[in-house]
Formats: sequence, structure tokens, C-alpha cells
Amino acid sequence: MSGTQTRTLADLKDLAVAQAVPTDKPKAEPKRDALGRSYATGRRKNAVARVWIKPGKGEILVNGKKVGQYFARPVLRMLITQPFLVADRYNQFDVFCTVTGGGLSGQAGALRHGISRALTYYEPELRGILKVAGFLTRDSRVVERKKYGRAKARRSFQFSKR
Repeated sequence: MSGTQTRTLADLKDLAVAQAVPTDKPKAEPKRDALGRSYATGRRKNAVARVWIKPGKGEILVNGKKVGQYFARPVLRMLITQPFLVADRYNQFDVFCTVTGGGLSGQAGALRHGISRALTYYEPELRGILKVAGFLTRDSRVVERKKYGRAKARRSFQFSKR
């Protein structure tokens, strides 16, 4: 072991500085089609939403119907508009989407996820704001499967003494 060198922490720090990777990330380019729209897919429970956004007056069409007609509950409409409110882009984009599977609550969640992703494709600088708000994370919670010998996933059959 006569040929080995002893290095101090200061030597390692100098080595790290010499091998430092430049922190200047290339700016993300917007992803838009020929019509100036951005497309994204959102998912929640068993629902899947295919979302196109483009600059406009804030109209939202879900499966060919206005959002107020498709989602009658105000809570679901509020859920859908959250990404625009957080990004400060309310009534600046038109949304056209098709939603399949699941119930209304899952579809609204899928639509929110899809709108958030489409916004980041249209304006990549919004990614940080939407990520901190938690809109870009797919909610992975799904219904637990039914087990044999049980009434539902965890519920037992009613006990009868006689």
C-alpha cells in the first residue's frame, strides 16, 4: 500500500467543483399541434379524460356538452377550474375533452389532471406552480377488490346466532 494517496475532504470538494455539471437546464419547449392546441390525458380511478386546450374565452366542452350541463354539481365544476385559478389563467383557455369510464367524481378528477398536464405542455413555465399544488400527480387510489368469503372488500356477512 505504498502507492496509495490519502485524500482529504477538501480535495474531494475541489474534485466535485471541477466535475460540476452545468445547472442551466434547457428551457422546455411548448408542445402544440398545427391548430395551436395542447393535448394531454388525465386519469382518476377508472376514468380517463382526453383534453385539448387552446387560447379562448374559457369555454369548457365535455363530450360535446357545456361543463354546467355535464357536471351539474358545483363542487365538480370547481374541481375542474382549479388548475386555471392556481395558474392565474382563468377564462383564457378553451377546453375540449372526451371523458370515459368511472363516475362523475372520477371523471372530474381525471379532467383536472388532464387540464393541468395540458397547461404544462402549452406553457412549460407553469409546471412548478401546478406541481406544488399537486395537480400533476395522478391520484392512484382505486376501489379495493372484493374478497371471497366477504360481502364486500372488507365487510363480513351478517352474523346469525340462530
